[in-house]
Amino acid sequence: MSQRKLFVTTALPYANGHFHIGHIMEYIQADTWVRAQRMQGHQVNFVGADDAHGAPIMIAAEKAGKTPQQFVADIAAGRQQYLEGFHIAFDNWSNTDSPENHELSKQIYLDLKAAGFIETRTIEQFFDPEKNMFLPDRFIKGECPRCHAKDQYGDNCESCGAVYAPTELIQPFSALSGAKPVLKTSEHFFFKLSDPRAVAFLTEWTQNGQHVQPEVAAKIKEWFGTRTNPDGSTSTGLDDWDISRDAPYFGIEIPDAPGKYFYVWLDAPVGYLASLKNLLNQRGEDYDAYMADPALEQYHFIGKDIITFHTLFWPAMLKFSGRKTPTKICVHGFMTVNNGEKMSKSRGTGLDPLKYLALKMNPEWLRYYLGAKLNGKNEDIDFNAEDFMLRVNADLIGKYVNIASRAAGFIAKRFAGKLGAVAEDGQALLAALRTQKDTIVAAYEARDTARAARDIMLLCDKVNSYVDANKPWELAKQEGMDARLQDVCSTCIEAFRLLTIYLKPMLPAVAEQVEAFLKVQPLQFADAELLLGPGHAIGQYQHLMQRVVIEQLEALFEPPAAPVVEAVKPGGEEIAPTITIDDFAKIDLRIAKIVACQAVEGSTKLLQLTLDVGEGKTRNVFSGIASMYQPEQLVGKLTVVVANLAPRKMKFGLSEGMVLAASHADEKAQPGIYILEPFPGAQPGMRIH
Repeated sequence: MSQRKLFVTTALPYANGHFHIGHIMEYIQADTWVRAQRMQGHQVNFVGADDAHGAPIMIAAEKAGKTPQQFVADIAAGRQQYLEGFHIAFDNWSNTDSPENHELSKQIYLDLKAAGFIETRTIEQFFDPEKNMFLPDRFIKGECPRCHAKDQYGDNCESCGAVYAPTELIQPFSALSGAKPVLKTSEHFFFKLSDPRAVAFLTEWTQNGQHVQPEVAAKIKEWFGTRTNPDGSTSTGLDDWDISRDAPYFGIEIPDAPGKYFYVWLDAPVGYLASLKNLLNQRGEDYDAYMADPALEQYHFIGKDIITFHTLFWPAMLKFSGRKTPTKICVHGFMTVNNGEKMSKSRGTGLDPLKYLALKMNPEWLRYYLGAKLNGKNEDIDFNAEDFMLRVNADLIGKYVNIASRAAGFIAKRFAGKLGAVAEDGQALLAALRTQKDTIVAAYEARDTARAARDIMLLCDKVNSYVDANKPWELAKQEGMDARLQDVCSTCIEAFRLLTIYLKPMLPAVAEQVEAFLKVQPLQFADAELLLGPGHAIGQYQHLMQRVVIEQLEALFEPPAAPVVEAVKPGGEEIAPTITIDDFAKIDLRIAKIVACQAVEGSTKLLQLTLDVGEGKTRNVFSGIASMYQPEQLVGKLTVVVANLAPRKMKFGLSEGMVLAASHADEKAQPGIYILEPFPGAQPGMRIH
């Protein structure tokens, strides 16, 4: 087979949060496919990037007190721990605010405009009267005008996949303020997908069986059909695509249109090309020449939630700007957990990639398990904890690793680490393994790693049957059987090498360990036709993988512990020890009227209050509230006094009670003292119960 030239991407994660397990699943699928291609000698450029633009980034950055650029950079700084942790090897990682993306996005737009695919229209657009800004589509929610699903975004429905204008939403509301948005006019730019040229191209491109899976093509076909609009009218074919947004907006400004920016979904897929260009620039390679090569194949791995943008908008943008269209859009489904339950961190049903790694769970357990589930179709897969443990322990430990561990020790101890010849009855075994190579490679090509895993495990069964039939542990005890023991164990090692070749795209780290153990160069699929041969020295075998234990899975899905809440000290101090109702009854609290008030000569803190407590006489009370009140403010006010407090002799006179006032324990942190004032209607002398 001649060498292929491949350009491969995954969907760009939005740079407002960390990777979740859906990202990791997609990256593992793409990484496995890329590794399988490279093992055939093909040339691959595998790139990713952060989707950095849009109002959500702008708003989140503002809340965080950062520039959008710094906000995105901080998110990007945390990406590598995920990628390295799961052995995902992108050749380059960029972001859509890069100079390359600004340049390419503007040029693609200008080329589309020159080809007659851009027009301007004055439209009505939703405006948040509370936030005083035009609302981005993702900040408008409402009922889908097609399927009537509730709480859908303003640009497309996650339930039925429909794409529509935000003004088509039923009962829209602002996701920023909750306010009902109002309509204001604004000039917008449109990509004319309804142009007969675009419709003809996309109909053929999506339905010719080459670029998307059959189930995806069937879904796309629905979007070309007749549909009923919210106003009762019907329309056929594709709607034009609004590609502009008004300032304020974090994005790429449209050439010759100040204050107008590309809608994030226009420049986001261009980020694939921009990341590639950034990579080639680093290498000193010519991007234009690379893209112009007719042999170049372009593959995009995406989730089913963004089919519309990648199978309609993106191919049309490329086609009518004079660029190469994608070879294939590879769509996968979503991941659920434990028999179809949706992910939820609060319920402990989320699968946190970093928590997985922090628990020292082998990343290649997950790579293999996902590989054994993914079949190249647009289907959801389920992560079942029990199935995960059984499959990893049975397949990887019980079947695959077990082969090396059963044979390597004898080679090291009895034969100085040197292999013998393949046993005569082992020739057929190795031939059976080799005949499956093309089938396994084809399964990888089709992204049907589930089939590849099944076929490889069937081969493992054949090898283990050979081991059980020849019982090297018994041969080792029999005199005169050394040559037979060496040949049987050498057959097992040769078979183990073949199985490692087949598993390497899914288990790259284990394969690297095996390569070191076998003292061989990095394994390629072509190496399946070779033998290590008699006399080849292997290294000391080290155990390649531990079993999954139930405690790890329990910890992985354990709901997050309730946060430790530090004891709150109301008013800066602990609540006093509990008292009984009898204790409280000893305190006689009464309503008092302040009939006179004056400053106390010689004191900056005290005011002298003359109180009517309903006794037919007045009381004299000194209170330390001079910092907050002028005497004239208090005259005529009602307050609360401790009426049965023993009189206290002070240098300014006798104080016959205590006025109740509130203050914080830390006067420096929260200064102020505030007297209690009953509601109107209370009368002097009333007791407080």
